Amino acid sequence: MPKEAPNAQKGRTGLQRVWHAFGYSLAGLRAGWQETAFRQEATASLAMIPLAFWLGRNWVEVVLLAGVVLIVLIVELLNTGVESAIDRIGPEWHDLSKRAKDMGSAAVLLSLLLCAGTWVAALWSRLS
Repeated sequence: MPKEAPNAQKGRTGLQRVWHAFGYSLAGLRAGWQETAFRQEATASLAMIPLAFWLGRNWVEVVLLAGVVLIVLIVELLNTGVESAIDRIGPEWHDLSKRAKDMGSAAVLLSLLLCAGTWVAALWSRLS
């Protein structure tokens, strides 16, 4: 008798696996929406991504402007995932837990700086 996988997703193949993975991704976006920082960044992206098409002078610039906005959202979701995993372990303070959370926060900061720098440079170039 074949052994059943402990996770049902591991036993799926083909389009069934892709369909379920898509559902998990949507669940992740819904969970991210519960986080204030992600919600603020996602709301800003609703204006910034269409603006990228106006500000960018060619497809490369449009991709860079929209891409750095998406990078911020991606890094924020990953940071939230790290924080959730750390919080699951336990509420007590631990140096390694703090280090992991601080590094996730630093990654978000760097992605925001990259985004801001790219947009400022593009605006400077477009408006000067």
